[in-house]
Parts: sequence; structure tokens; C-alpha cells
Amino acid sequence: MADGFERTAEEPEQARRGPQRGRPAAGAHRRKAPPRRRPARPPRKHSWIGRIFALLPLALGVALIWFLVQLFQPFHGSPHGNVTVTVPARANARQIGDELANDRVVPSGLFFELRAMLAGQRGSLLAGTYHLQQGMTYGAVLKILTTPPPAAKTTNITIIEGRTRAQINALLRAQGVKGSYSAATRRSPLINFAVYGAPRDTPDLEGFLFPDTYQLVEPISVQKLVGDQLRTFRQEFAGVNLAYARSKHLTPYDVLIVASMVQAEAATAHDQPLVASVIYNRLRLGMPLQIDATTRYATGNYTKPLTQSQLSSPSPYNTRIHKGLPPTPIDNPGLAAIQAAAHPAVTNFLYFVAKVCGNGSSVFESGYNQFLADEAKYQQARSARGGRSPERCS
Repeated sequence: MADGFERTAEEPEQARRGPQRGRPAAGAHRRKAPPRRRPARPPRKHSWIGRIFALLPLALGVALIWFLVQLFQPFHGSPHGNVTVTVPARANARQIGDELANDRVVPSGLFFELRAMLAGQRGSLLAGTYHLQQGMTYGAVLKILTTPPPAAKTTNITIIEGRTRAQINALLRAQGVKGSYSAATRRSPLINFAVYGAPRDTPDLEGFLFPDTYQLVEPISVQKLVGDQLRTFRQEFAGVNLAYARSKHLTPYDVLIVASMVQAEAATAHDQPLVASVIYNRLRLGMPLQIDATTRYATGNYTKPLTQSQLSSPSPYNTRIHKGLPPTPIDNPGLAAIQAAAHPAVTNFLYFVAKVCGNGSSVFESGYNQFLADEAKYQQARSARGGRSPERCS
């Protein structure tokens, strides 16, 4: 060989090339490479959302327990103090609860409403004034506010038609009613004198004190009675048609004055429009009314014959000597007398006198001579009875 080296035929060619990378030599056993091990992952940390979900049942349980404790108050303390609470009409459970909470009777208006709803009593709360305590349970308050109060003891007071303020005052005193009826009937915000055409210096409410039967809670309040009378008067008088009276230049107050005389002089419903006609006719002619009842009012003599000195009294209520209407009503007339004063009968009558054995009715005349004859007949019958009235005969 030119290089001087001698090669053997058996020398593998690999020896010349050297082993190939990555391939095992021929005839050699192949070894399996060990499996690669993945690095261990660190343990996962719970996210904040997971923690919230994990704690949610516990939180809900605590909230539920708190809610039930607040609603049913198993550990509630003892109430204390005194609180007066007024529940207005048509107030709902939440409004009542808020008012109770403001007065510290209960802790929460909302929970009060919920308790009322659970108990089926939300619509059963009663209006009224209650004496409660601070720190009461919802259940205790609900029991009080849904229990109707015992019926109040009442007394019926009947005011008869044609009675004066002085007579009503005496009646109430005789029945043991406390307070002055006379003082309570001088003025009232319920009656505006100007609305009825009454003078500003009108001394009192005579004529406006409507006669009726009034049911009053004991102990009887004179102010409550007067208020009821005035409210009833306004209601009844508002329904009276005053057109005819106004056409004769009479004010509503004038109608009351006429009605009071009609009430005093006419003992029957039939006679009331007739007595009113006599008054209207005398006013039209400028004659003195000569109504004895006005003089009785001035003197306080309601049972005995009027004396000559009383008949000649200078009092403005003496309609024998003073023309026109007396200054005020002389009693408190009923509705029938007021209607008669507003709508008198159409007659020519100028006189009337009690009818003998007429059971309260009167004889009406247009002529003076016939009136004198009727009066003489009445006086004869009276003398025959020893001075007793001959109006009613058995």
C-alpha cells in the first residue's frame, strides 16, 4: 500500500468510521432509557371564591338564627316604664310598628310587621289609645292591639225640645253631672254667629243647642254634650230651606228666634205652622207680638200666671211693649218648630189662645173681638177649676 499500513480484510468498516452516534453497535443489546419523571407539582391552594362557598352555609345558618331570635325574642328582658301610644284609624301594620319603635315599645317596626303577618293579624290592629311599656315583646303588643277594649259605660242624656240653657243646666246638676253647662254654652268654635246673621254681641248659644237624646261615655263631659248638640244642630239646620224666610227679610238667626217662640207656644205639631203664621202676620203689620213665653223667659216664671208687674216689665224680651223679635231665642227648638218658622202656614190669624179641653191645642182668630170671647171662655174654665189649667180634660 502506498501508506505503508496493512489492512486486514476483516476490519469492520465501522472501526474506520467509528461508532455512529445514537445507534448501538451491531450485535449489542439495546438498553431502554429510564422513563422521565415529571417534577412533582406543588399542592393547590384554595381560591378565595372556594373559601366563600365553603363558609356560605355557616353564614346563612348564623343569619337565620339571628333572624329567628330577633323575630321571636326568646331571650327578651322585662318591659319597663310607661308609654301612651295612639294608633290612628286606617294605619297599617308597618306604620304602627314604626310608631311603636319610635317610642321604644318594640325594637323594630319591620319585625313587628313580620310578626303581625305571621300571626295573621296584620289587618286586625285596632285604632285607639293604649298604655304600654318600653321593651315589650312583639307578641305581647300584638295581643293588646288586637283585643277589643271592653265596652265603655254610657249614659243617655235626653234634652227635651223647648228647654232653655238654664233649665238644661239645672237638669244636669240634678243628675250629678259635673261642670257648668251655662259656662260651656256661652261660646263655641263650632258656631260662627256671623254665618247665621246673629249680632256680634250675641250673649250665648241659646237656640243652637239642639234637643235630642245623646249617648255619652261616663264620666259625662259637659263639653262633649255641648259639642254633640252643636254638631247636630248644624247638620239639621243645614237641611232647612230658608228661601221664604229670606223673602221676608229674616236671617237664619231670626228664624231660630221665631222657632223658639213657636216651640214655647204650640203644644201640638198641628199648631206650630199656625203660631208661626201669627208671628209673621204681626211682624208684617208692625204689631207687637205679645207672646207671653218671651216674658216668662225674661222673668224665669214658667209655671205660675204672669203678674201685672211682669207683664209690664221693661225687659227687651217683653214683646207686649216692644215691637219686633226678642233679642235672642228664648229656648232651644226642635226641627219641627224650626221648619214651621221657616215655612209658616198662610193665614190671616193674628191671635190665639189655649183651647178649653183641647189637650194642648189652641184656638186661632183673625178678629180681636172673637179672640176676647175665646179668652173669656178660657178664664171662666180656669176659675171653675180653682185656678188650674183647663187645657186638658179627662
